[in-house]
Amino acid sequence: MNPHNVLSKADADEYATWFRCLADGTRIRILNLVANADGPVTVGEIVGVIGKSQSTVSRHLQLLAEDRFVFTRPDGVRTLVTVNEACMSALPEAAAAIMGRR
Repeated sequence: MNPHNVLSKADADEYATWFRCLADGTRIRILNLVANADGPVTVGEIVGVIGKSQSTVSRHLQLLAEDRFVFTRPDGVRTLVTVNEACMSALPEAAAAIMGRR
């Protein structure tokens, strides 16, 4: 065991929060859709692809936004959703740190 590879409590807690947020298939699908879009996606577009109600999609987006996986912003009567590129690039780094590969 290499004590230098042991995560700090703060890092472990942060990563646990991220993975808890992602521990839902619908949120993974929403994040995948938004991450692969050419630009901002509306909540209505997400509803159409995911096949869940607007209120269900909105709740999942709220959780993804709280953990900074996505950004939402109002645009008139609709809401635009974009992926947080910084968070998406940090996710593989977090997995590598957890596995002791950084």
